[in-house]
Amino acid sequence: MQMEERVAADYQLVRWATYASVVGAVVLALLKLYAWILTDSVSVLASLVDSGMDLIASLIILFGVAIAQKPADNEHRLGHGKAEPLAVLAQSVFILASALFLLIYSIERIWSPKDLMHIETGVWVMVISIILTLALNLFQRFVVKKTGSTAVASDALHYLSDLLSSGMVLLGLWLVSGGVTAVDGWLGLALSVWILWSSVELMKTALDQLLDRQLSEEEQKKIAVIIQAHPEVAGFNDLRAYRSGPITFIQLDLELDDDLPLIEAHRITEEVTHQLKEAFAPADVMIHQEPKSIREDKAHHQWL
Repeated sequence: MQMEERVAADYQLVRWATYASVVGAVVLALLKLYAWILTDSVSVLASLVDSGMDLIASLIILFGVAIAQKPADNEHRLGHGKAEPLAVLAQSVFILASALFLLIYSIERIWSPKDLMHIETGVWVMVISIILTLALNLFQRFVVKKTGSTAVASDALHYLSDLLSSGMVLLGLWLVSGGVTAVDGWLGLALSVWILWSSVELMKTALDQLLDRQLSEEEQKKIAVIIQAHPEVAGFNDLRAYRSGPITFIQLDLELDDDLPLIEAHRITEEVTHQLKEAFAPADVMIHQEPKSIREDKAHHQWL
């Protein structure tokens, strides 16, 4: 498959993941709303609010991904990639708000516990929710592995927390049915803290991209291996590599033999550029050609 076709296929896969996320959030929210109305459980309410925030966040991610995948134009020469981390940042704010609401509500329920109703129906609803959430999360993780999408990764993290919270709610309903009424409020409190922590992690991920944080050491080593594998490359320096939404930006100085004709230096640079774009597609690669003697002069000046 050609690089352009692979990028287009990845973009399509990411869009399908965002559609699945929205549909899944709607179904889960409706199921949990039904369960909460029947049971009056604060832990079920916590899971309902989480799914409600999932829906809002998934819609934000859907539009963020659509904008981020738009090609560069005259007004946005580096593309629209930052729309994706902006969507993730907005998502994390919604999650943070839901966590604070749940925190207060759970503390109130701990002080004033209530008997729950229709617990058996609530249990079945949560079982169905867990199955649906697991299927969605597995699909999202497959998409992240194939595409490296930050937006889908953040959504997958949130649905993982939703999966764990649904499991806790299911356990809580079972314990309440056995007479341990107080556990409902404490589970709600635990879930609100978990959601709060997840929102902070999402914020960090979004801010890293918005502030153009350098790629991980592992990814930088991968870049170095690709560059140095070319037999006519003497070395490289001043590597700048960061990710903005779906696009990876790579900039560096490529060290070449001093006496190479310009056309040969251009050929080598194009070959290295192509290899990097293949490995980090979609990628924007900018390489400055530099005589290798410059590196020696730099080293000499540093020594002095």
